Amino acid sequence: MTDSRVAVVTGASRGLGLETCRRLAERGYRVVLTARREAEGRAAAEALASRGLDVRFHALDVTDVASVRALGHALKAEFGRIDCLVNNAGIFPDPEPGSEGSSIFRADLDTIRRGMETNTLGVVQVCQTLIPLMDGRGRVVNVSSGMGQLSEMNGCCPGYRLSKTALNAVTRILADELRETGLKVNSVCPGWVRTEMGGPEATLSVEEGARGIVWAATLPDDGPSGGFFRRGEPIAW
Repeated sequence: MTDSRVAVVTGASRGLGLETCRRLAERGYRVVLTARREAEGRAAAEALASRGLDVRFHALDVTDVASVRALGHALKAEFGRIDCLVNNAGIFPDPEPGSEGSSIFRADLDTIRRGMETNTLGVVQVCQTLIPLMDGRGRVVNVSSGMGQLSEMNGCCPGYRLSKTALNAVTRILADELRETGLKVNSVCPGWVRTEMGGPEATLSVEEGARGIVWAATLPDDGPSGGFFRRGEPIAW
């Protein structure tokens, strides 16, 4: 068991998750980088560790209850607790926006189910297992999207939109049930970022997109809980 702060980041072998790991490690956190693809995740963690950062890898498939529980047991055995959880793992299950299949009228329900399974229920499963290790303090960040905002909801991509809207509801439920503790839970929209999901035409770099995630992951004790933020500023649900 260590006195250093421990952070867990899901879906972190590349993109926003990897950049979040780097920034948290540079702030002194002991970071557990998790990913579904073991070879990619292990290589990413080793690359950061080779730069003198305290980062180690653990396999995690957020849709697999046995995988989530194995992570929980490993964290408890090695650290006794965690201080920060960034739920970054996510998929964009829909066909390309603008294509016929991206309309809700043509959407395959299995596509919507896959989005919910990873982007929403996966987060619930991870939180159920790992939040008890936070001992009533710490920070939980749910990486969401402006495409999940009801206030600006448009057509297309129902698998992704519905899963992120539901994720925002999960944030509010968790924050309310934890309101008597020192634990803070927030949703963050990183913006349109040049990742494998966002594509090369996106307006923000990975470094810019990760900034708001790290802000929410390192909030002071008087920081907000139960909010939805972009670049550290509140946005409408």
